[in-house]
Amino acid sequence: MKSFFLILFLVPFAVYPQKEMEKNLDAAYQNAKKGVYWALSNIPEKSRLQSDLIADEKLYASVKLEKEYEGIKIETTGYYNTIEISITIYRSTEGLVRDGYIKPIPADSINTE
Repeated sequence: MKSFFLILFLVPFAVYPQKEMEKNLDAAYQNAKKGVYWALSNIPEKSRLQSDLIADEKLYASVKLEKEYEGIKIETTGYYNTIEISITIYRSTEGLVRDGYIKPIPADSINTE
């Protein structure tokens, strides 16, 4: 019977650190997503873009965007306290045009020589 009460007493203390870790992981993931959305909103004319998202003297995300054949690759790392979460996304040019992130290339501007 003593062990039953001991388990009931210790369970809430074991759950609290897990909830705190989950909250921190979610914050790092949200910061990584902010990096993805920032990159999609700032697709450059050149082939690469690399930037850090900083506010209130804190690093929230590091973003790398590279233009690939027929699309782009976005690598972003979100930070929160000592946690970092990385996301890599590949988007086709067709999908970027369809979603409104870039404008279609006019057919008369493509060289067929």
